[in-house]
Amino acid sequence: MKTILHSDVNNFFASVECATRPELKDKPVAVTGNPEKRTGIILAKNEVAKSFGVKTGMSIFEAKQLCPTLVCLPPHYSLYEEISQRLHEIYLDYTDLVEPLGLDECWLDVTSSMKILKKTGVEIANELRERVKREFGFTVSVGVSFNKIYAKLGSDLKKPDAVTEIKKQDFKTLVFPLPLSSIVGIGRRLEKKFMMMNVQTIGDFCALSDGYIKTLLGVTGIKLKQNLMGSEEESVKNYFDAVVPKSIGNGTTTIRDISKRDEIEKVVVFLAEKVSHRLIKAGFQARTIGISLKDNEFKKYGKSKTIHPCFAADVLIKELMSLLDSFYDYSHQIRAIRVRCSNLEKIDEHRQMSFFDQKQESATAAIEKINEKYGKDAIYRASESAKFINRKNHTEE
Repeated sequence: MKTILHSDVNNFFASVECATRPELKDKPVAVTGNPEKRTGIILAKNEVAKSFGVKTGMSIFEAKQLCPTLVCLPPHYSLYEEISQRLHEIYLDYTDLVEPLGLDECWLDVTSSMKILKKTGVEIANELRERVKREFGFTVSVGVSFNKIYAKLGSDLKKPDAVTEIKKQDFKTLVFPLPLSSIVGIGRRLEKKFMMMNVQTIGDFCALSDGYIKTLLGVTGIKLKQNLMGSEEESVKNYFDAVVPKSIGNGTTTIRDISKRDEIEKVVVFLAEKVSHRLIKAGFQARTIGISLKDNEFKKYGKSKTIHPCFAADVLIKELMSLLDSFYDYSHQIRAIRVRCSNLEKIDEHRQMSFFDQKQESATAAIEKINEKYGKDAIYRASESAKFINRKNHTEE
């Protein structure tokens, strides 16, 4: 029988902010969509804010009414990615069967590790919990069970800073009376649908026939029932066998509407630099590029094309602008721009390339190393200083 852990950082975004900024200690803190607007929403909150009734998804206006002293911060995704990677390194000390679920959650299959470490799954979970608290300054909740779905449920049952075990021999007693919404994959819409059929608990769902579940949810529903009934078939993936992402892209909403080619090009430069950085960090090069624009009337324009595989920012910029010139006439007031690289493949250090490719990609790699060592803005393009680039309001995919 397998022993699987699910580690979930409590209030991840807010916890990282508080752990890296000592002045926030013991203050109510929330990470929000736009701290300067009351219409922004709460993305994450710490335990102090939670004690005032602040909830994820609530508007800043509502949250401030409940907690006038609430500290609202913008998200710092690059910091969260860095902390997430460091957490993965801790998990990999115990097993290479580590499967991330977002930035703040991971499954770990410690079945073999238990024999080597001579520890139970609960003991490993508690060791992880204490280690994260000591090294990062925030807490995780860890579920321990025989399959992935119940390991995740265990981490959700008791928060914060807790370990919960769901054993195979008595899982039905503990789990079947719980609300169906306790299970990942059952959202509010599905929950409401099942409530109308008087299917309110996990046990109620498992009592339905396979044929009826398939009619409602298809093959996915059958697999969900099998897992809830105690199947151990779904394995934790090896961390080093990560699936190649389908695409890497960045977009931004400009501070003001723009229309001139040189203005748009400066935004493309900014976005291409971001994408190039992420390609290099992930070890990929792109065979397809795309660019899309949205004007102030929300009309969209876009096109993609296949290129010689590359990751260098200079090449991406040149190809993106060439593509843009091929279909766009610069006659509209543009509000948002997105660039995207797809058809990705691992960078092959031994592949044949032209002298131009070598020069551009070597320069890109060198800049990456300098920025990694001395800070991300140690070297940057002069054109990036353009005032219409909204550095705080860009998105990634």
